[in-house]
Order: sequence, then structure tokens, then C-alpha cells
Amino acid sequence: MTDKPLMDGAANPDRLSNDATRWTPEPIRPAESLTEIFGEPIDVYTRAMAIEDGSLIEVPADVTQEAGLTIPIALTASAWADNVAWSDEDTDRQTVQDETGRLWDVLWMTGIALRRRRNPAILRFPVELHRIPRDGRSRDAKKTRVVAEIASGDSGEPVLTISQYGQD
Repeated sequence: MTDKPLMDGAANPDRLSNDATRWTPEPIRPAESLTEIFGEPIDVYTRAMAIEDGSLIEVPADVTQEAGLTIPIALTASAWADNVAWSDEDTDRQTVQDETGRLWDVLWMTGIALRRRRNPAILRFPVELHRIPRDGRSRDAKKTRVVAEIASGDSGEPVLTISQYGQD
């Protein structure tokens, strides 16, 4: 057995060049913005654009405040269609309901789920509610779930979006 290293200078610091011992790494500089890291965005789809094109349906501020919620709320079009939408024809075919009452139920149950979260850092949470399906024949409420998510709005303000369970 020999004490000689596999490569000359590998275990002998005296064999390092002067340049190797003088080198110091550049200081780490934090990025000024995400654009500096990732470049300019290719396309931006804002919450305001989604509300304008009907992908999101905004709940009036006075209704959200009456339900005890203090941030802007919107429902996806499919969550609205499944859980809030109700017409006079639906009432004639099924039972007496209206959109105002159905929206109130969604908001009230969302408020309860929001307050029941075990950890306030959880920003996406399920909301369980009972509603009469718009199937033309049901008269009894069925249990369903939607998902509420707190995120940043177009200007960084907190907003809440309610979507169908399993919908992104």
C-alpha cells in the first residue's frame, strides 16, 4: 500500500496554483423582480379580463359583506351554473328557489369553511353545501362540494375564487 495520491496535487494543498487560492465567488445578488429572472411574460390573463369575458362571475361587494366576508369574491362560470343559477322555469319544474338565496347559501357556507380552517396559512379549502340540482326533477337538496381559494388579485390584493371541485 502506498501513501501516494491517485493524482499528483490532489491531496497536497501546496500544489494549488496561485490563481486557485485567490479566487473568491461573486456575492449573491437578489433578483429585483420576477421579470429579471424569467423575462417578459408572453401573455397575461387577469382576473378583470376573466370577469369581463364571463369566465368568472363577480359577487357584488354589498352581498359579500352582508354574508360576513370582507374580500372580493367571484365564482367560476361552471360553479355559478351548478350552484347558484336558477330560473323561473326551474321553479316551475322543480321547487321554489331563487339565485339570491342560492348565492347566499354558497357565501354563507364558504364563510363557515373559511373560519373552520385549522391553519390560516391554508389558502385553498373545500366548502361543503347542500343545493337542489338543476336537473328538472329534483326537489330535495343534495350534498356537493366546491373549492374556495384565496389568492392575489390583479393589484396584489387578496381575493377569493370559488370553483367546482376538481376544476383548476
